[in-house]
Amino acid sequence: MSTMRNSVTLIGRPGADPEMKTFNNNNKKARFSLAVSENKKNANGEWVNDTQWFPIVAWGVVADRVEKNVKKGKRIAIEGSLHNNEWTDDKGQRHSVTEIWIHDLLPIDWEKE
Repeated sequence: MSTMRNSVTLIGRPGADPEMKTFNNNNKKARFSLAVSENKKNANGEWVNDTQWFPIVAWGVVADRVEKNVKKGKRIAIEGSLHNNEWTDDKGQRHSVTEIWIHDLLPIDWEKE
């Protein structure tokens, strides 16, 4: 491997419509959670569904595409990178979250016209 990169590709379903925020400079931010499910065998050999939830963030023109194309329950494919955020709240409590900042998305469940 000649180069290492921070890359994530997922296919899943948003748990809710994206939350949109527009800043004073007209830059947009979209935020939603993506459920990714896979079926696998447990220790007893039984098939079980394992669902993982991932926090997704999009900025700028990608946020515009999210606003137009991402709907609760409609399958999408996303490509992005991991970003770790840490902050201290008003009560002095430290928090951290790892989010996926997406660079591209592809709607899989297309709307019928």
